Amino acid sequence: MFERVDKTLLTITVVLLIGGLVIFSSAALGVLSVNEAKFYSVIKTQLIYALIGGSIMLYVGSLIPYNFYRKYAYILFFGALVLTTLVFIPALSQYHGGAHRWIDIGFISFQPSELLKFSFVVAVAFWCSRYRNNFRDWKFGLLPFLGALGVVSIILLMQPDFGTWTVTIMSAFAAYFVGGARMKHIYILVLCGFVGIAVLIAVRPYMLERIKTFVNNTHDPRGSSWQLNQSLIALGSGGLTGRGLGQSVQKFNYLPEPIGDSVFAVLGEEIGFFGVIILIVLYGILGWRGYIISMTSSDQFGRLLAIGITVIILVQASLNISSMLGIMPLTGVPLPLVSHGGTALMVILFEIGVLLNISKNSQNLV
Repeated sequence: MFERVDKTLLTITVVLLIGGLVIFSSAALGVLSVNEAKFYSVIKTQLIYALIGGSIMLYVGSLIPYNFYRKYAYILFFGALVLTTLVFIPALSQYHGGAHRWIDIGFISFQPSELLKFSFVVAVAFWCSRYRNNFRDWKFGLLPFLGALGVVSIILLMQPDFGTWTVTIMSAFAAYFVGGARMKHIYILVLCGFVGIAVLIAVRPYMLERIKTFVNNTHDPRGSSWQLNQSLIALGSGGLTGRGLGQSVQKFNYLPEPIGDSVFAVLGEEIGFFGVIILIVLYGILGWRGYIISMTSSDQFGRLLAIGITVIILVQASLNISSMLGIMPLTGVPLPLVSHGGTALMVILFEIGVLLNISKNSQNLV
């Protein structure tokens, strides 16, 4: 079934997925202490999505020729934009944690912005490869990219979902940069990014609170600093080798979202510094294989699509880990292949499947 794909990438994915399920199951014990029915619900859902739905999506992603996305790039992007805007319709939207990020159609709910991440990278990769000879002209490079960037930003920041916005923008930017953008245009985009973030901080009070917490974790210890402080306590308690699998204390009514944003803190408490290093190395190997697949791709579209997908996974992992360590402000981004989240898990496995498909056609893959 996976004869000609990158075996290293596939192996790392399986290891992360199985290890993630083990850590997730342990972290979910914190939910059991509060709500037994919810515990069995999230365990069942995660197992179904990870072992069945996720495996199917990984296989489907590896099976579909990646040039299919080149043919339907605009349709995929427009469709994802429309789906993501549906979260603003009250009859369809599921409100949770102060944000409208999910569509609820009764028998299932999903987060359409996960699809937007992938489709935006596809659209940028297609545009850069199609207009490769004229791409350094601002009319073919900077202007359309800024236009698409603006639309995506408005939709995601109105939800609001700053974490997903960051991952989406950085992955699309990576494809745009590797696609051959002029450095002058890159500087303009970076400047626009700083101005945009400054405006967001000014108009979104919760973002300013996160900045204050990042600068000083004693600021509002019972409020905005609570999650970071509990995360640091958990990670510090783990020491070098951890308390032992299942032995986390912080997951019991201390860490907010122990199966979501804070799962890395539970992992650090239970398997310690050495376990955390192993996890980071696994993500590093995954990123390295994604880079190799990109650099050995037989065409420009495959190269840009591979680099965009790789950045999606690495940026998401980096944001989650660094925010739990206090290196960056909290973003609410889940840990890839570990945190609870059916849509996120299935889409990431599908994206890895696409990477595997690109690897089938790579030249001199090592």
